Amino acid sequence: MTNHLAELSELGVSIWLDDLSRERLEGGGAQSLSSLLAEDHVVGVTTNPSIFASALSEGTRYDADLAALAADGDDVPTAITALTTADVRSACDRFLDVFERTGGVDGRVSIEVDPYLAHDTDATIAQARELWQLVDRPNLLVKIPATPEGLPAITEAIAEGISVNVTLIFSLDRYRAVAKAYTDGLERAQLAGVELSSIHSVASFFVSRIDSAVDARLDGLDDDDARALRGEVAIANARLAYEAFEEIFGTERWEALAAAGAHPQRLLWASTGVKDPAYPDTRYVDELVVEGVVNTMPEATLRAVADHADLHGDTVRGRYAEAREVLDRLERLGISYGEIMDTLETEGVEKFQQSWDQLSERVRTGLQAPGRQ
Repeated sequence: MTNHLAELSELGVSIWLDDLSRERLEGGGAQSLSSLLAEDHVVGVTTNPSIFASALSEGTRYDADLAALAADGDDVPTAITALTTADVRSACDRFLDVFERTGGVDGRVSIEVDPYLAHDTDATIAQARELWQLVDRPNLLVKIPATPEGLPAITEAIAEGISVNVTLIFSLDRYRAVAKAYTDGLERAQLAGVELSSIHSVASFFVSRIDSAVDARLDGLDDDDARALRGEVAIANARLAYEAFEEIFGTERWEALAAAGAHPQRLLWASTGVKDPAYPDTRYVDELVVEGVVNTMPEATLRAVADHADLHGDTVRGRYAEAREVLDRLERLGISYGEIMDTLETEGVEKFQQSWDQLSERVRTGLQAPGRQ
């Protein structure tokens, strides 16, 4: 049987898991982090508030820590920080060999700033510093959203030598702004004497959420041209992001930074779990294969890829004209690309905030459990 995860890895795609829990860190079996690393070519982990909310709702592995935090009189935000940074620190340690073997490219673990800070530049910077110091591992990535207020926070974090996972990127214009924020930060870091080779970043470009939003609008048109466009926009958008990546990191400005040791900001395909059952469940992996990117997957997608991925080499480069035509067809149907992307960013922040509320409630309940007052 073909090992499709090995095949994907050999094609130059870094496979990261979009999940983390105490059970994965401490438990055994195929779902454990150790097994995924050893058997399934997983070389990194991404997390978000929803993932931690789910982790705390399963089993009893957090009970001892919650009891200790309650005994110390810690409030909910302090407890969230303590629990999540502990898990991320442990995961960083688990991936340290990968980190060292790949020169810091992989072996990365991400932790997100409080999504309620998404429109507060200064508070985002302060929390990025705090998380970087608390986890205290070289293979950490601090997740900062690509909101207008997040962009200067990205630049500041990079300038201070903090490696960043930029999240919630939907549009091509915003992706270009993110890459500029990263490059600006590297130039400031260089002026400050920070070692550029120690700084890494990924730009998390969302995929399936775009098709969900676009397809809903296409379905409302009851038109053959609209039906033919279903499921095409997200992949076209991502392919054009890679075209922009090649352009941005091929300039003289970038070459000067690379000569000083800087690493390009890799594109990371996020939201790659298929939401529409009409599409193949490995679609957002099969159609976005290109050397040097990351694909972070929920475990269901990871298992589907392992079992029946349909891989045919590079499916991104050489398809840019086709991708532009897809976006042009969308506009000709009267559907605004810009409006959809703006809405997705707003909804993305709101969804993460709702997940943060769920996480807060889980922790509050744990701190108030009988015997912990």
